[in-house]
Amino acid sequence: VQLQASGGGLVQAGGSLRLSCVVSGRTFSQRYMAWFRQSPGKERDFVAAMEWSAQRTYYADSVKGRFTISRDSARTTMSLQMNSLRPDDTAVYYCAAGPSVILSSVASHSAYANWGQGTQVTVSS
Repeated sequence: VQLQASGGGLVQAGGSLRLSCVVSGRTFSQRYMAWFRQSPGKERDFVAAMEWSAQRTYYADSVKGRFTISRDSARTTMSLQMNSLRPDDTAVYYCAAGPSVILSSVASHSAYANWGQGTQVTVSS
């Protein structure tokens, strides 16, 4: 499976952005899809995940109520709607796919086999 992330940019605190991840290849074989983010000098942190067929969603506490993960019915695009952005949301955002991810490891970046190239999100104060 190939992943292509886009939609990042510069936004003021309180603003919104919508990230997209185009999924090609073995889209229906993925068990979970997710968004992670990474700031300079920090580890790659879990943001949100979706069970790809049933569309159950999971969020990091830091983004709950502000971010929404979704996908289209064709399972070719995953999105992350980000509202009420804060400066500490600044990071490179990556989409990830995992055919073998299980629920207990959905927030672990090492569980995902496939990654997009990342898109920069910068939130100014």
